[in-house]
Amino acid sequence: MSALDELKRDRRGLMVVLSSPSGAGKTTLTRKLLADNPDMAMSVSATTRPPRPGEEEGKDYFFVNKSRFAELEAAGEFLEHAKVFDNYYATPRGPVEEALSRGQDVVFDIDWQGAQQLTQAAADDIVKIFILPPNMRELEQRLRTRAQDSDSVIAKRMSKSEAEISHWAEYDYVIVNEEVSTALEELKMIVGSERMRRRRQMWLGGFVKSLVNGG
Repeated sequence: MSALDELKRDRRGLMVVLSSPSGAGKTTLTRKLLADNPDMAMSVSATTRPPRPGEEEGKDYFFVNKSRFAELEAAGEFLEHAKVFDNYYATPRGPVEEALSRGQDVVFDIDWQGAQQLTQAAADDIVKIFILPPNMRELEQRLRTRAQDSDSVIAKRMSKSEAEISHWAEYDYVIVNEEVSTALEELKMIVGSERMRRRRQMWLGGFVKSLVNGG
């Protein structure tokens, strides 16, 4: 590794937020992005719900009770939080900021409301990407192909998807996921470009100074 390559490793990490209506392929794209970029990490949420069989503390979730969750929220320890049915979910601030400071990119699989909260908490570190289906017929077909939901649940998901899609303009980038391979390449290009933003290249100040001084 050259001296310049070593310098370039000193950069600020990136918060990659992916949102989409259910069935648009966000989870598939997230998994493929992480598989192709082992240096990236998936954000681990805190939750008040009990662990499910096979889930591990710190890997799948940080499991806390409701009183502890309230304490952490009051102390400003969450970047975003939400209530889903009878349980609470949140993104702990500490692990994310630690990862960003050492140049590691963190991926978030959250909805538009969580994306808004993250933007308020860390606007300079975030890039928001919305995943759209090619059309609504394809979206419904993908939901049915998964064979995970009843007709009534699929109908509710389709109804909710229209409200979710209405927030597309709040995102920095939009990818229409017609072919997964093409969408993945577009996602990688976005991440690569955002990594190159000047404010994230922590090494540039010293490098330019050395150039000016004849280094």
